[in-house]
Amino acid sequence: MATSKETGKIKKKISRNFVIALSVVSIIGFASIILDSFFSINILKYMDTLWLIALGLGLIFETSLKELKSIKKKSLNSEYTGKITMVVVGSASVLAGLLSLPQIAIKNPTFLAIKGIVSILAIVIIIIQTWFENQNN
Repeated sequence: MATSKETGKIKKKISRNFVIALSVVSIIGFASIILDSFFSINILKYMDTLWLIALGLGLIFETSLKELKSIKKKSLNSEYTGKITMVVVGSASVLAGLLSLPQIAIKNPTFLAIKGIVSILAIVIIIIQTWFENQNN
């Protein structure tokens, strides 16, 4: 039986870190509905904070910070540019999540922009990873 190396096919994997982050976001949404429906506990004030932090950490963990440390040894190329962008967007997402806590509640158009960017990135990554997975099957 031919392996993927022998046939020349590149086997791509779905990113475990980002799938976990998306799962956490889904669980947060489900928990919010359950808490509100059954126990009358409303956590809607914290929803933006929770999903921004979850997706931001997912983007940060997705980049493999160990590889980014090797930029000094290797030159900056398109692979690293994408990873640096993901770290910056992920860090901005975590910061926006922390600053959107109800106790702090900074209302700024920049936070809306960060939410939009993170949402679009999440959708694009889901589409790309689903496409890669379908190509392997």
